[in-house]
Amino acid sequence: MALPNQQTVDYPSFKLVIVGDGGTGKTTFVKRHLTGEFEKKYEPTIGVEVHPLDFHTNCGKLRFYCWDTAGQEKFGGLRDGYYIHGQCAIIMFDVTARLTYKNVPTWHRDLCRVCENIPIVLCGNKIDVKNRQVKAKQVTFHRKKNLQYYEISAKSNYNFEKPFLHLARKLAGDLNIHFVESPALAPPEVHIDMATQQQHEAELAEAAAQPLPDDDDTFE
Repeated sequence: MALPNQQTVDYPSFKLVIVGDGGTGKTTFVKRHLTGEFEKKYEPTIGVEVHPLDFHTNCGKLRFYCWDTAGQEKFGGLRDGYYIHGQCAIIMFDVTARLTYKNVPTWHRDLCRVCENIPIVLCGNKIDVKNRQVKAKQVTFHRKKNLQYYEISAKSNYNFEKPFLHLARKLAGDLNIHFVESPALAPPEVHIDMATQQQHEAELAEAAAQPLPDDDDTFE
């Protein structure tokens, strides 16, 4: 979970791997949590930065060791050493770049090859950007694979805690877990249009009630 040169803690901790195409905002997302940014460690042999993110829940403190690939995915795939012993995962795509969503099934397959049956959250990032290319109703992969999906905006901190809370509940097998204090986050760099986002969230809910399309790869 932690790297060899990283302190371990005496409260529950989990290795969280974050995958997705380069440029989808994985690093920005993790670095919003300021204490994790302060304590990160780099492991050059795996090409990974590990950020320990602490969260305070009604059942006590917990830590996610967030493994961030440091751009290694540019070189075609990640080594198994990155995934091994992963206990939970976030797959990230960018709602302004269709290809990053099309590549989600590949990331999911690689992840499941090494880590069987771990809780996974799919995140569509950059919802603060006006010209969205992947519409909420077009995001169906999570339904096919029974994953949780969240729309997030790393730069505005929108929904920042949602993926972590979902994973904490899954790992603990307790749906009543909640965060009792907010982590220290970097101030928002952008603000999202909440009216537009509420519309997207409504589309998501509506889409969830529809039968799944046969083919995931077609964009309107």
